[in-house]
Amino acid sequence: MNVEYINPFIEASQSVLAMMTGNKPELGKVYIRKSPFASDNVAVIVGLTGTIRGQVIISLNKDSAIAVASAMMGGMPITELDDISKSAIAELANMIMGNTATILAAKGTGIEITPPSLLMGDNLTIAPSNMETVSIPLKLWNDNTMEIDVSLETKKA
Repeated sequence: MNVEYINPFIEASQSVLAMMTGNKPELGKVYIRKSPFASDNVAVIVGLTGTIRGQVIISLNKDSAIAVASAMMGGMPITELDDISKSAIAELANMIMGNTATILAAKGTGIEITPPSLLMGDNLTIAPSNMETVSIPLKLWNDNTMEIDVSLETKKA
């Protein structure tokens, strides 16, 4: 997979998380994921079409999702993922993907994103079909983490 496609996801996720939570995440070691793979309890899926197509899965465990939603809402105490906090997590994914699309467009790669779909549950397994998946681990704060799994294919000319 072309690194020029991955760097915008890293840049956008760090920028949006810093803006929305006040904490800039630390980038972990980016790696290629084998398919199928297990996902955390909370996953947001966003589809991509255009010059490149595929899907992006932003996943967090429940505690990390609660911490991020709380930070996005100005530190409001949250004890469970209710409708408002789920909406905040889905909107975070939408903002990250929107910023990624803007960065890619500035480099001449046009993409469109689908509305985010939020999944929750234990033992989620993801199996992107016929696409290489690059995983971008982010260390948030207080041992909270987020993974951004980018599965892309370049459109044939």
